[in-house]
Amino acid sequence: MATRPARLIQITPSPDAAYLYARPPLMGPLDLLWHLLNLLAPALGLSLIAASLAKLLWRRELSAVRWRRLAAWGMAVSLLALLGGLAINGRDGRMSTYLAMVLANALALWWAGFGPRRC
Repeated sequence: MATRPARLIQITPSPDAAYLYARPPLMGPLDLLWHLLNLLAPALGLSLIAASLAKLLWRRELSAVRWRRLAAWGMAVSLLALLGGLAINGRDGRMSTYLAMVLANALALWWAGFGPRRC
């Protein structure tokens, strides 16, 4: 049994498809602001929630430590982990970056709350 050769279909772009080849507009200042805020939101949200939960769970042990101190340490290391993951992976949103953020935040909360320079 002989098989027929497959027919090739020629697709030509229509003149209406010129928008596909047009250069996209540049990012405006408001778009840049939203991109930066969305980049930093996971690190900031994680540190605020983790500091609040630490103060709630270890109320007696962390009574001498201010919430702001815990949140500031958490924000600093989370942002460093986020930017480090962005530099290593080439993009944000990787699970390895989020894992690094969680581990760095836990270590920073321990250091700020239970570490040797506890105040």
